[in-house]
Amino acid sequence: MDERPSGDGDDRIITRGHLTVLGTLLVVGVGAVVAARLFDPATLLGTVRAADRRLLAVAVAVYALSWPVRGRRYEDALTAMGHRYGVGFLTAAVFVSQSANLLVPARAGDGVRAYLLNDRRGVPYATGVASLAVERIFDLAVIAALGGVAAAWLLLDGRTIATAGETGTGAPTIAAVVAGGTVALSAATVAAARVAPRLGAAVRTRADGTRLSGAVDAAVRFGAAVRVVAADRRSLGSIGVWSALAWVLDVLTATLVLAALTGGPGAVAMSLPAFAAACTLAVSVGNLAKVLPLSQGGIGLYEAAFTGLLAGVAPVAAATALTAAVLDHGLKNGVTLAGGGIAAVALGASPFRTSAPPDPVEARGDD
Repeated sequence: MDERPSGDGDDRIITRGHLTVLGTLLVVGVGAVVAARLFDPATLLGTVRAADRRLLAVAVAVYALSWPVRGRRYEDALTAMGHRYGVGFLTAAVFVSQSANLLVPARAGDGVRAYLLNDRRGVPYATGVASLAVERIFDLAVIAALGGVAAAWLLLDGRTIATAGETGTGAPTIAAVVAGGTVALSAATVAAARVAPRLGAAVRTRADGTRLSGAVDAAVRFGAAVRVVAADRRSLGSIGVWSALAWVLDVLTATLVLAALTGGPGAVAMSLPAFAAACTLAVSVGNLAKVLPLSQGGIGLYEAAFTGLLAGVAPVAAATALTAAVLDHGLKNGVTLAGGGIAAVALGASPFRTSAPPDPVEARGDD
């Protein structure tokens, strides 16, 4: 396949990448200044040194287990679209793409996954992109649901949902906006599934023979792939269950990290359910804050939201909450990068690929 010449699309990717890098430096820089003013670095390091290494090791193992679950979920999404592949290959593809998202700006990892699916299995680019969209929608929906359940539990337990000091300013608002947007997007997707066939055929007919025909054809195939999943209750249920399990393991990882730093719920005068709910809410709000494209991999945004929420709803010192946020995020990113590197070697791929993939209309195969 011929290499695409550089053009406006590549320039836009480079511009977005530069903005992401600058945003990351700004967010991390401001966060470091605020942390230095609010916390004693020696206290933070002391908290890390006193952590229970066994619990941290268990946290790493638990998070590693979430990746085959993500691969299984992705298999269900692609199977619903007419493409059945093994969990091993798809887990490796997810690993490589998520590693690339941590390393390369402008979420280039999503393009890497679509490229791998097309290059190794002949999956059309429109289908690859549609499967990614389905995955993202379920991620946001499950995160919002877990956060809602955790907030309700804490309120019933007599705790106030608030943020602590400057570290979590605006986090609940961000989470509420993103969660609301997720509900609206999910509803719109299901509604579009009912009218997509008629609308897609009409648009394709009008664009036939024009310069836009290729792009319109790709967009229609993208919509058709999403529609298949949105209209299949069995697929929706299966993908939803695997999504919930993946995020429960993610939350359990953060809970184990916090327990390693604090000594567990008993040491901070909390019941186990309340302790788990506080971690769940912190992880949910932290991940919803990461949706904002202000920094690479949500670095700084996750830590700020997690710290503010946790210190606001649990009897945990802000310094300990910040240490838990940094350690939790760092541990998860470390597992992702290690797994992505191994998967890239196994697949003979590179997570550093930044060039744009061929046009969707050049994809091999048809839906």
